[in-house]
Amino acid sequence: MDKKEVEEQVIENYKNDEKMMILVYAQWCINNDIDPQVLYEQAYPAQLKNNTLADAMELTVSKKESENIDDQTVLHVLQLFGNDDLAFAVQREIEKREKQS
Repeated sequence: MDKKEVEEQVIENYKNDEKMMILVYAQWCINNDIDPQVLYEQAYPAQLKNNTLADAMELTVSKKESENIDDQTVLHVLQLFGNDDLAFAVQREIEKREKQS
């Protein structure tokens, strides 16, 4: 593998990991009765539609079919990819839920 191929592989891996992060976020939202698109727009109001999120929504399953996704897991994954605004929005939803319990 030459340097260019290695760089392309790293970029491809990052894109795949980013898609997985968005899928984890979207499934966590569904599991917690939150609209992923609405929460995303609250975190990033100036952004246009996120096509990767739309694609991830097609891969989500119903709350009943899904494994539980721990709150800390989704927060960690979002922060790992620098989505601090979205992690903050998720944290607000977690705190809202905890107050209702």
